[in-house]
Amino acid sequence: MGVWYRPVGDEVSVFERSFSQRLPVLLKGPTGCGKTRFVEFMAERLSRPLITVACNDETSAADLVGRWLVRGGDTVWQDGPATRAVKQGALLYLDEVAEAREDVVVLLHPLTDHRRRLFLDRNDEVLDAPEGFMVVASFNPGYRRGLKELKPSTRQRFVSLQFGYPPEDVEVEVLHGETGLDVKQAKRLVAWATKVRGQDSLALAETVSTRLLVMAARLMSAGLPPRVACGAALVQPLTDDVATARALQDLVDMSF
Repeated sequence: MGVWYRPVGDEVSVFERSFSQRLPVLLKGPTGCGKTRFVEFMAERLSRPLITVACNDETSAADLVGRWLVRGGDTVWQDGPATRAVKQGALLYLDEVAEAREDVVVLLHPLTDHRRRLFLDRNDEVLDAPEGFMVVASFNPGYRRGLKELKPSTRQRFVSLQFGYPPEDVEVEVLHGETGLDVKQAKRLVAWATKVRGQDSLALAETVSTRLLVMAARLMSAGLPPRVACGAALVQPLTDDVATARALQDLVDMSF
């Protein structure tokens, strides 16, 4: 079974043209809006292997390139995900790239410009990326604003696609297509999410993502009562504050 993805705009054609022109792509958007699913869909559509790195503040260039290891008394080189991606001609997906250490960005620069080269300093080797190789990165510009941002010198190396939560009718289609949930129930879920997204007074760190809605829809499709499913998959993941959780659950009870 293939990866299910419902295009919202021109993202598929932009990605395909970028791939054909050997240009890297940056996906910008909030948590759970479909960035990773889109990359998986495009890798399958382009018949390319996909190597994903979930970046965090400990992710270093050595983690991506590789390192020398001692095994059974011998010193052997172990390729990192970036090295494997270049050798395989794969899509290298760096999820939340802004969270990685600065040396990762330095490593990416020659891979994302006209050179398309990976420098393995520790192995004294230079790899030229083959035609099928592509760098794809994602980040959430609104998350922890002021702490970690991509520099203009990095951002301007990428073709950029802005992602967001889809229009209500499209989000209903996503829930139905992804989980098989009845359209009527999917509409109720999306209507609930729309209400919550419009209430700034709730002061949520992150608002309702499409990913959360899909989880709730899956629980409902599996036979869990809607109020219970929404409490476990929507309310509790969104907040630990008792009063806020009660307000969200009240909205659930009114919707279902």
